[in-house]
Amino acid sequence: MKHSLLIGLSFLFLAFSCTESDTTYINTVTGPISLDSMGLTLVHEHVLVDFIGADSVSPDRYNQEEVIAKVMPYLLEVKKYGVRTIFECTPSFLAKDPVLLKKLSEQSGIQFITNTGLYGTQNGKFLPEYAFTETAEQLAKRWIEDFRNGIEGTGIKPGFIKISVNEDDPLGEMDAKLVRAAGLTYKQTGLKIYSHTGTWNTAKQEVEILQQMGVDPSAFVWVHAQAEQDFQNYEKAAELGVWISLDGIGWSLEEYVERLFFAKENGFLANVLISHDAGWYDPAKPDGGDFVPFTNIFEKLMPALNAKGFQEADWKMLLVENPKRAFRKE
Repeated sequence: MKHSLLIGLSFLFLAFSCTESDTTYINTVTGPISLDSMGLTLVHEHVLVDFIGADSVSPDRYNQEEVIAKVMPYLLEVKKYGVRTIFECTPSFLAKDPVLLKKLSEQSGIQFITNTGLYGTQNGKFLPEYAFTETAEQLAKRWIEDFRNGIEGTGIKPGFIKISVNEDDPLGEMDAKLVRAAGLTYKQTGLKIYSHTGTWNTAKQEVEILQQMGVDPSAFVWVHAQAEQDFQNYEKAAELGVWISLDGIGWSLEEYVERLFFAKENGFLANVLISHDAGWYDPAKPDGGDFVPFTNIFEKLMPALNAKGFQEADWKMLLVENPKRAFRKE
């Protein structure tokens, strides 16, 4: 079974590589590439995350070479399945390290895409002091600067915006400000908006703010949508054009089989993104702790859904075509 999956994925990638050239691009940590060059893509993974908090996070808490030695075998493992691009979703002030990602990209051959933005969940633990006093316009100015000139003097430019919000109803003032800042940044840069959210009750509030700003819902990626229990809300999101990201496959399986089968049966698989939310080198733990592999999609999810009627075309849509369409600049 594993061998046949590898053959199928190789065929999928070759078929994709032969499509008509696309002039739109996305920034990777080693420079811009055409969307055609993304190939087989995992849209939500992590290399390193430090949960110590914005007031204490520092690159001095880990050694880049030690992280590379720990992570590289996992990257080479998933590369065998045809993965060419990984969206690295570690946010600012949680040890996002574009230089580390560039080294990993150069050594593994995998294209990494990093982000700009701020992470508001856990009631501001991961927010810098300036986030509490600056306006949405001032925050957006910082993120636009990242896009134009690179992150923190590295010259490495983000390929998307990463924010997060608390599961409040109504949405809190800080969370709403982060959404507005993301919307302003999108309008100036075309960077799509990833929001660590959870349920549709929260996500729809974010979408409404963006719509009021004149931002189409297709610019919004509903991160951790697997938290939603009412599958009818997936259909509502898809009708608006929202991208539904089912991205915890590194940790469990059954809930994803159920949701993806529902998406296929109800005709909105073209609005779904999938990934593992795996990895997680933790500087607070010896040797970074237990690193979660990036392979469950290929080794577990594919066989489970193939048994329920999924075809090669469905996997090409989820892993190649949908990421390409999701990040096309409007």
